[in-house]
Amino acid sequence: MNSSSQKKKHIIVIGAGPGGLTTAMLLGARGFKVTLLEKNDRVGGRSAAITRNGYKFDTGPTFLMMKFILDEVFEEAGRKSEDYLEFIKLEPMYRLQFKDMMFEPTTDHAAMLKQLNEKFPGNAEGYWHFLETEQERFRKMYPCLQKDYSSLTSYLDLNLLKAVPHLSLGKSVMDVLGGYFKPDRLKLCFTFQAKYLGMSAWDCPGLFSILPFVEHAYGVYHTQGGLSEISEAMAKVCREYGVDIRLSSPVKQLVLEGRDVRGVELESGEKILGDETVLNADFGYAMNHLVPPGVLKKYTPPKIDEKEFSCSTFMLYLGVDKVYDLPHHTIFFSDDYRKNIEDVFQRKVLSDECSFYVRNASVTDPNLAPPGHSALYVLVPVPNKTAAINWATHKKAFRDKLIEAMEARCGMTDLRSHIREEILISPDEWQSHNIHLGATFNLAHKLSQMLYFRPRNKFEELGHCYLVGGGTHPGSGLPTIYESGRIAANLISREHGVEFVSKNTQV
Repeated sequence: MNSSSQKKKHIIVIGAGPGGLTTAMLLGARGFKVTLLEKNDRVGGRSAAITRNGYKFDTGPTFLMMKFILDEVFEEAGRKSEDYLEFIKLEPMYRLQFKDMMFEPTTDHAAMLKQLNEKFPGNAEGYWHFLETEQERFRKMYPCLQKDYSSLTSYLDLNLLKAVPHLSLGKSVMDVLGGYFKPDRLKLCFTFQAKYLGMSAWDCPGLFSILPFVEHAYGVYHTQGGLSEISEAMAKVCREYGVDIRLSSPVKQLVLEGRDVRGVELESGEKILGDETVLNADFGYAMNHLVPPGVLKKYTPPKIDEKEFSCSTFMLYLGVDKVYDLPHHTIFFSDDYRKNIEDVFQRKVLSDECSFYVRNASVTDPNLAPPGHSALYVLVPVPNKTAAINWATHKKAFRDKLIEAMEARCGMTDLRSHIREEILISPDEWQSHNIHLGATFNLAHKLSQMLYFRPRNKFEELGHCYLVGGGTHPGSGLPTIYESGRIAANLISREHGVEFVSKNTQV
């Protein structure tokens, strides 16, 4: 695998987020010369750690689903994930808190049935129907998400043709869940996962009902030290294989020869040339800023603006000198959840009452804060920057309202007096961090922006250029981002005749 001829092929990867790290790790293991360029002073991108005075937070993702994909990419790199990371399976997976009741989904079927019979009597049969039907949908759909869609002939693939009857075309996730459960609240317990895609469950394509299924089938995990440790572990493997990771090295633009990418120019003026270039930057930002003007045809700035992007998020990271009696993950639903969601995605205004998510990981992980302290992560879905919201004006009031909601609903009545560190990220900050429109979940996942119609891993506009990350195929969320990195690595390996063994046999 590591012949000298292979080492001569130089791959440049822009961005050390999960997708770029996956690609670099696999290509490094296969003997390529790899240069990984990261604008920040640490790896991880939106999955990096934020540290301050003994408190440690994950910037973005906090749920690790489909752990088997992460295990596979480590295995394909000749490593075992458990040698680099300490995993904890969370049971229950999370708490769903309504004003007058709570529900705690778990992979323990007996415990799930007990809760269903107590809180939603008459729905146990629907739960079994959900597991059986969605297992079959997942079995049909998963190979389709592993393929590259470099040409329209991909739609003639036998796996995709077999999956078509399972796509629930014309139905939303909420519609699909209505086929299993009658109470609206119970449907919400299986549809809030559309948040991972930055979409409303009433608009999100029905095929994504596989998301709650994979949680119930495979569980939800935490990695000790935070999910940012996954990126650090990948970086360690990269270095073991000789990958040159250059931090604090922002890229100014791609270096082109006609429509072929020959390398990159850094903000410093340095040029680095290679045989292939992999873009792990935010897709909208990359198209608008990293490609020289006048080159693109399909993804020009005006055409990018015509795309539909996900919502944004308002984030609070709180270091507090107390440990609260709250589970690792809790989602708090507003009384009128649908109105709240419509405010975010349709009306694009701030709701009077928001739904929000709190990660209280310190009850599981002592590594995130000093003894007796905790690191709270708080996320509120809000409209992206297409909304006419002046965050400079609204930021403080929105923060104060969120703290009030936490004090009222999280059992944190004394929260204000215990805050020792505080970091806030609004859509303004996300956009300033090179995230187009502050859309933290990238391009929306409607069917017209999926599979062949999503930006492809082998970029259709430029030669010798590959795309990975949440804004490209298969989509956002850690498992699919790892998959995008694996797809790109496999495509590059095949392009240069490098043999490899992959669990993804579709590319």
